[in-house]
Amino acid sequence: MRFKIRPFLLVAALILFSADLLGSAQEEEAGFIDLFDGKSLSGWNLIDGSGPGYAVRDGLLVCQKGTGGRLFHVDVYEDFVFRFEFRLEPGGNNGVGIRTPLEGNPAHQGMEIQILDDDAEKYANLKPYQYHGSVYGLFPAKRGFLKKAGEWNEEEIAVRGSLVRVTLNGQVIVDADLATIKDPEILARHPGVKRPSGYVGFLSHGSEVEFRNIRIKDLNLNVAPEGFRPLFNGRDLQGWKGLVANPPKRAQMAPDELAAAQAAADKNMSEHWKVEEGYLVFDGKGHNLCTVKDYKDFELLVDWKIPRGGDSGIYLRGSPQVQIWDHGFGSGGLYNNKQNPSRPSKKADRPPGSWNRFRILMKDDKVTVHLNGELVVDRVTMENYWERAKPIYREESIELQSHGGVLYFRNIFIREIEDISVSSGGR
Repeated sequence: MRFKIRPFLLVAALILFSADLLGSAQEEEAGFIDLFDGKSLSGWNLIDGSGPGYAVRDGLLVCQKGTGGRLFHVDVYEDFVFRFEFRLEPGGNNGVGIRTPLEGNPAHQGMEIQILDDDAEKYANLKPYQYHGSVYGLFPAKRGFLKKAGEWNEEEIAVRGSLVRVTLNGQVIVDADLATIKDPEILARHPGVKRPSGYVGFLSHGSEVEFRNIRIKDLNLNVAPEGFRPLFNGRDLQGWKGLVANPPKRAQMAPDELAAAQAAADKNMSEHWKVEEGYLVFDGKGHNLCTVKDYKDFELLVDWKIPRGGDSGIYLRGSPQVQIWDHGFGSGGLYNNKQNPSRPSKKADRPPGSWNRFRILMKDDKVTVHLNGELVVDRVTMENYWERAKPIYREESIELQSHGGVLYFRNIFIREIEDISVSSGGR
């Protein structure tokens, strides 16, 4: 019996099939951001370069033949999925540095994932952990899945905690647990296996290698550490509102006046504060953003990024501010203090355009600030900017300050500290 397929049914089926493929592709790429724009080396830094180094050619990132140097992206990553495509010349050699510092040998102070033309005769007698995809010096990769020199390959490097997985052209070639390394001599040669975070980039070994479709997914983006809860969910502005005046002025407003002012502030907020790729982004044209809830004592974690010349700050209990700026003595100081120290003890900022991380402890009227793991403010009294004769307010909102330039925030988490004197009846 012959069935006749009607053309419109066939078209409908093809549309549904295409939609399924598109949906799967979009889901597969969800959370990834491009690290290379195909036009420039913006966002990348060449360390210890020799010769012409890396260049952009026909939309590709090219490690040029006969050159050296390490090309790192400006941001630091902890747990992530890194995807890219590469094409080797015959005998080509390169590498991917993961969780590596800017100083020292990346294969030892961090980790190196090999990029190598395994079929080249000159590499016939290498050690197993030196071939393509291997975690250099530590874990050998399965062989036989690399395409011939001159053909494009797809690779994914996934790192979470102590687990490292390398997938080449759809095949898992490394599935390793760094925690299984117990040999003291190996650990002494490769201290990088203990590093919780670092830079990601390409490691030149003198060969011409081409890269494209370079993207990364931060697995820790807006995921609260244990004991903290998120103030920013990575999707929308829930829990935030536009700023209305300052604490003493708000206290003097009649309810109807305050409601009208809040509506106008929220409208301004929605026009100038947006969520893009899991980041909270300010366009430089609006006003401060503040939490809907007021806070007393707390520990606050905040990642922030500013462009060159950028200026911002974080208000604690409605008062300015833990400073954020591109300035000689650095960020983290209590900028508006008059009687107590206002400057940070050291400059711990990463270069403009890079992500920085604050850990801020607010207890009573004392503030402690760590910037990128460095203590820059140690139990300094924060003064009341609005009413100088009074101590800082016991309870108020947290604000992200706008200062006329583009700003980026992410990973905003808080841990409220219990008021023992109240909860225990004053004992």
